Amino acid sequence: MRSPGPVVWGAAFALVVLVLIPLSFIVLQAIFPALGQGSLSAPFTRVADVLTEPGLLRMTRNTALLGLGVVAGSAVIAVPLGVLRALFRVPLAPLWDILLLVPFMIPPYIATLGWIMTLQPNGYLTQLTGLNAGPYLFSLWGVVFVMTLGAFPVVYFAVSRTVEAIGGRYADVGRVFGASPFTAFRRVTLPLALPGLMASLLLVFAMTIEEYGTPAALGRQSGFEVLVTGIDTRVSDWPIDLPGAAILSLILVMMSLGAFLVQLRILSRRSFETVGGKPQAFHKRPLGVFAIPVVAVFALVSLLAVGVPLFAIFATALSKTLSGGLAADNIGFGHFRAIAADENGAFQALLNSLGLGAATALITGLIGAATSYAVVRTQFRGKGFLDALTVIPNAIPGIVVAVGIILAWNQPWLPVTPYNTPLILLMAYCCILLPYTVRYANAAFRQVGDNLEAAARVAGATPLTAFRRILLPLVLPSLISAMLLVFAVATRELVASILLAPVGMATISIFIWRQFDQGSVGLGMAMSAVTILITTTIPLAVTLMSGRRGLM
Repeated sequence: MRSPGPVVWGAAFALVVLVLIPLSFIVLQAIFPALGQGSLSAPFTRVADVLTEPGLLRMTRNTALLGLGVVAGSAVIAVPLGVLRALFRVPLAPLWDILLLVPFMIPPYIATLGWIMTLQPNGYLTQLTGLNAGPYLFSLWGVVFVMTLGAFPVVYFAVSRTVEAIGGRYADVGRVFGASPFTAFRRVTLPLALPGLMASLLLVFAMTIEEYGTPAALGRQSGFEVLVTGIDTRVSDWPIDLPGAAILSLILVMMSLGAFLVQLRILSRRSFETVGGKPQAFHKRPLGVFAIPVVAVFALVSLLAVGVPLFAIFATALSKTLSGGLAADNIGFGHFRAIAADENGAFQALLNSLGLGAATALITGLIGAATSYAVVRTQFRGKGFLDALTVIPNAIPGIVVAVGIILAWNQPWLPVTPYNTPLILLMAYCCILLPYTVRYANAAFRQVGDNLEAAARVAGATPLTAFRRILLPLVLPSLISAMLLVFAVATRELVASILLAPVGMATISIFIWRQFDQGSVGLGMAMSAVTILITTTIPLAVTLMSGRRGLM
């Protein structure tokens, strides 16, 4: 371990600019309401006003209800499926795993728009069956339903992998002592899987209360407002209320951070050992007469989580007019041609997002590698604080990051500012997505022995040269994987884009959102289809190319 060098100081500077400054300004703005005018007078005067507003309790309650509702729905769907996948020979099991990964590839707001096209009055469900589910969709339970279908795979994969690692031998011991299959599962297998299950459910809760697109698209039409949409209203609608937005942001951060800390506590304190030194053979049981019903359940869930949104997205994108409905003579590629022709700035928005996504992946990759090197392989005062700065964005909702950046870089006394330029979007994306590359790089650096760097130093290499020539190539495969994930998420990021995009600049998410607001639904869905294809095929192609070259 060596003292910090230029790599460490560069990482520290980047984290201060991207994470610490925006978060600090949120706290300062909440305390000093006149901060934007350069005054620190009347501290805490807005805190009492905001906390006593009648709508705050309702928004906080709605946020908690939404989070708990999605957690309950995810558990109801994912736990039985995950247990079946882990303990039994489910027909076509790899296919179901692949299909249940697809919701991660569809941005939540795009999936929501697909459900709107399906269930709204005279939507695809009405055209096919005559049923009208519009009143149900635009309600609390409609929001819970749509968000559950996007979130439950987190729990499914956690449960299936955890229970599979546990196996069935402990439950078999309970059976020997007279327990029924259900009792053995309830008293033995489920408690052993509880840490992984609870951690995944808490992660779903944090994801839900941070999500902007679905509550904004569905909840507002029924008067269902949550903290995220309340923050957006205070920042976007006149009169602008930055102190109120900062206070609501801190409340949301505390809720999200509370769930995140409980998750960490469960992972670190509630683990039960189920694997000894000797490997145990585990043979999954056949389903027998239940094989067909189980396959039917997997197929139904896959249809709802994957089939319906994708069908709605591509059906709308290929429809010449919405009024023409699902008819063969209404199918065409006009909306895709309009994107290629840059109609309404569509192609430029696509290029903007691809450029920002690539730049975000590159910058977060460099910062992640430098920060992980500093945390894992050096000793210096403040290393724990630097590591904490890389974790904080995990617990900060994207809308809070956007508010913090507005407050930090829109101050009138700043001589130069990135505000109202594309750089401000890049800074927001890097802050939100930096934890992905840091965690991947941390794990990779811990696998590299100290002797390689020491040998380079003995041969006369400087710390920077040893990092660049020895360590970075060794962690590059893990770093590329993280950067691909960052690229896929950054190209479709919604809430920070809406709040921070410079005047006249559009991204993919802004373009889609505006097309729905303006009634050009087909064009918006065509862009959604292009987004899904790009964020799936480009990372896959890069992964395959890297694998052939031996990088991954």
